[in-house]
Amino acid sequence: MWGSDNSVSKNITLITEKAEILGDIRISEALHIEGTVRGNILADPDSNAEVTVGAKGMLEGEIRAPRIVINGEVKGDVYSSEHLTLNKNGLVSGDVHYVMMEMVMGSKVNGKLLHVATEGGKKAAKKPALENVATVAPVAPASKS
Repeated sequence: MWGSDNSVSKNITLITEKAEILGDIRISEALHIEGTVRGNILADPDSNAEVTVGAKGMLEGEIRAPRIVINGEVKGDVYSSEHLTLNKNGLVSGDVHYVMMEMVMGSKVNGKLLHVATEGGKKAAKKPALENVATVAPVAPASKS
């Protein structure tokens, strides 16, 4: 509505149905894909960025954005740091990492659904992989007889 203040960005980049993009795209606002993108879509998790893959859109690569809406096809992993919507014709062939997700009947995921924990509304920091590894003293070399 006119004069309303939405948290979603008002500046939208559109990739039309007949367009094909090769390479990664970095965004800080809104991106709507109706064409083909062969590359990754990357947004700052602290931004208001939203990526929409339209009904005729196709992405071969991963998406990393706070808000993601999928109506078309994604061949790659999806990382949503806030909200993910998989609409009726949405198809993801890859793992889906999400904080909050809506999955409409008819949408498909060929991969894992992985919930990402949050702390105080922000994405939880991952702990170092070696934190729980025990330390073992080295074995002394065998003496020669």
